Amino acid sequence: METGKNLQLINPATPGRDLAGYVASANSIAVLTPEQEKELANQYYYENNVDAARQLVLAHLRFVVHMAKSYSGYGLSQADLIQEGNVGLMKAVKRFNPEVGVRLVSFAVHWIKAEMHEYILRNWRIVKIATTKAQRKLFFNLRSSKKQLGWLNNEETKAVAEDLGVDAKVVRQMEGRMSAYDMSFDVEVDSEDDTAHKAPSYCLEDKGSDIATKVENDEWEETTNNHLRLAISELDDRSQDILKSRWLSDDKLTLHDLAEKYGVSAERIRQLEKAAMGKIKVHMQAS
Repeated sequence: METGKNLQLINPATPGRDLAGYVASANSIAVLTPEQEKELANQYYYENNVDAARQLVLAHLRFVVHMAKSYSGYGLSQADLIQEGNVGLMKAVKRFNPEVGVRLVSFAVHWIKAEMHEYILRNWRIVKIATTKAQRKLFFNLRSSKKQLGWLNNEETKAVAEDLGVDAKVVRQMEGRMSAYDMSFDVEVDSEDDTAHKAPSYCLEDKGSDIATKVENDEWEETTNNHLRLAISELDDRSQDILKSRWLSDDKLTLHDLAEKYGVSAERIRQLEKAAMGKIKVHMQAS
C-alpha cells in the first residue's frame, strides 16, 4: 500500500519544540481512504503489526491539532494540548476494532477529548479550586451561560441559577472564581508590557468544550462498567479468557496466539469472540 510506505518516512517534530512546523508536518500527511484505513487496522488488530498502528496514528495527527484549537479559550499551551490529545489518539488506535464498521476518527474523538479534558482539569488553576464534581460541572456550565464579560445582575443571576438548578448564592460564588485572572503558560514575546494580561481564557468562551458532560457521565460510566463485569462473569471460562486476552489485558494476544493455546483455528477463536460479545451486548441492553 503506497500511502502506508510514504507515512513511514514522515516523523513530525514534537509540538513543544516547533508548533508551526509540527502542524505543517501533520497536515502534510495524506488522509487515509476507508480501504487503506481498514487494511492497516486489520493488520494491527489481527496481526499486532505495530508499524500499521504507527501509520494510523500519523495519518490522524491533523485531527488532534484541529481539536486542540477548539480549546484555545482556556489559555493553555496548544503544544501541550496536542501532546495530550496524541496520547488519547494512541489509546484509541490500540482499542479500535475494524469489525465495528465505523471510521477511526469517529471512535478516536472521544479518547482525544477525554485526555484534553483531564489536562485542562489538572492544570487550569481556577478549575482546581472547584474540587467536587458538582462544582466543576457548575463552573463549566456557568462559563457557557454567561452572555457578556461583566458581572451578572440580579435578574441574570436568578435566571442562570434556575437554569442550572442551583441557588443564586452559589452562582455568585462561582462567578467570583471565574473573574480571577489565570496567567497563560505562553508569554507573548513581542509584548512590551510585562504586566499585561496574556491569557485569552480571561475573555473568551470555549463553545466547543464538553467537559461538563464528561463530568456528568463519570457515575454513568462506573455503573456501565459494573454491568460489563457482571456480563463477562456469566460467560464460560474459555470465552472469558478470550475476551480478557483480546481486550482487557495490557499485553493483548492475537487470534493466532489463542488458536495455538486452545488447539483450534484462528477463525474459530474469532467466532467464539463474536459470540461472547453478542451475549454481553444482550446482557447490557437488558440491564
